[in-house]
Amino acid sequence: MASKKPENMTFEATIEELDTIVANLENGDLSLDDALKKFERGIILARAGQAKLSDAEQRVSLLLRNDDDAPLVDFDAQPE
Repeated sequence: MASKKPENMTFEATIEELDTIVANLENGDLSLDDALKKFERGIILARAGQAKLSDAEQRVSLLLRNDDDAPLVDFDAQPE
């Protein structure tokens, strides 16, 4: 089964898969090769989840800004 790219997954799906990977690794029944593959996937998912959280935090900060004179711009146009 091909794994979805983390950037195409919802935050909740990312966390769910990450939880499954952690449980598999903690179980200790995986071969070294499989454990390394799961660990690598887990790192990728964790970074993607952190990026999604950072994006959400930026959006909330923009929405809560109290400057009534600030020009309205599309969120996507904001520098990264």
